[in-house]
Amino acid sequence: MAPRSKKATTVPSQTLVIDNGAYTLKAGLVPSAASDLSYDNCSMIPNCIARSTRDKRTYVASELADCKDFGELAFRRPVEKGFIINWEAQKAIWEHEFMDSSAGAGLRCDPKDTNLLLTEKPNCPKELQKNCDEIVFEQFEFAAYYRCVGGALNAYHPPSLGSLPQECLLLIDTSYSDTTIMPVYNGQLIHPAVRRLTVGGKLLTNYLKELSSLRHYNMLEETYLLNEIKEAVSFVAPSSQHFSKDLERTWKGRLGDKRELDSSIVLDYVLPDYEQSVHGYARPHDPAKSRMRRGLQPLQGPREDLLPLGNERFAVPELLFNPTDIGIHEVGLPGAVMEVLNGLPEALKVGMLANVVVVGGNTLIAGFMDRLEAELRSLVPANYLLNMVRADDPIKHTWLGAARFASQPEVIKEVLVTKAEYDERGSTWLGKKFAGESR
Repeated sequence: MAPRSKKATTVPSQTLVIDNGAYTLKAGLVPSAASDLSYDNCSMIPNCIARSTRDKRTYVASELADCKDFGELAFRRPVEKGFIINWEAQKAIWEHEFMDSSAGAGLRCDPKDTNLLLTEKPNCPKELQKNCDEIVFEQFEFAAYYRCVGGALNAYHPPSLGSLPQECLLLIDTSYSDTTIMPVYNGQLIHPAVRRLTVGGKLLTNYLKELSSLRHYNMLEETYLLNEIKEAVSFVAPSSQHFSKDLERTWKGRLGDKRELDSSIVLDYVLPDYEQSVHGYARPHDPAKSRMRRGLQPLQGPREDLLPLGNERFAVPELLFNPTDIGIHEVGLPGAVMEVLNGLPEALKVGMLANVVVVGGNTLIAGFMDRLEAELRSLVPANYLLNMVRADDPIKHTWLGAARFASQPEVIKEVLVTKAEYDERGSTWLGKKFAGESR
């Protein structure tokens, strides 16, 4: 007996779109044929379960907003290197955010009456994909489901024509887990040309923790605080030459030959005490306060815990451009982009360079876009047009592309797999279908 045609099977009119990042979930319910989608339709949710050693509470995902003491929080993150590896934690987070009575009004849904569009990173191991598919259908029991590489769905942003994706798109995604460069042609990822760099927001935060612990206080357990500091004060030097000059300007000098620090770079970060303040803040460096902190001068005024930040401000994000600084044997981001382009036919290379879009939280570091564009222009032949933009909201941009894709009934129905089809054909067939091996 021939299998039932999918076109005879009705699917729900709403789709839960999840961009399942390592640091945050970007999620939202998208009605069929929605025409006015924007970043406001997307909710950003911490993708973690945090345990406080101080108040002994456990915070699941959005509950982290209720935490008043971020000191020594122990984080359990279900995503590593961009892939979901801990489904016990991920399942608890999804249930809390989308299905429990505590779920937000714009996110709560019944999986049996909802489609799921789930994004993933390129080159996900097949065993992890199979595990994901089984949990979506067998434990959550979503009505229909589509899993794909999130970067490719950025092609459905304007100036795409109706249901057609942009023809050529070179997407640079520098996020918490890593940095990935993805060439997309007519909405399809060109897998052999994809490049991944180890350096992402997590590595930058860990490097800042090591530097601060070596030079000032032991902050190896203060992941949340150091990530907050990184986001607040980091900047990318305009060039390698500027980087060397800034290192010189922030050098304290040798013992017996102390130098004045450049106050235009060096800052004092006032650490929160979690009693009077929950968040810290940066202010200009005050040498007198620094001497008080080291006990070289009597304390005046209220006690403050200060973290002086000099070359840490620019040496940490410099790893995106020169990972060899800490022994990672990879090319920097501009070099990786050129590797991707050199693996493409000449005609595609021209089209990709004319439409380079940069997304991910690391793009918000001051000076990042200027440095990347300057270095790419020096590498790209002069007769090529280079048009590079950062998304208006680089964190939610991939979600919005996926939402626009999901809002087109004639497009989403072609790719959705229903639970009945999964029950009939199994997870191996589903994996092949999502990989484009089965139609």
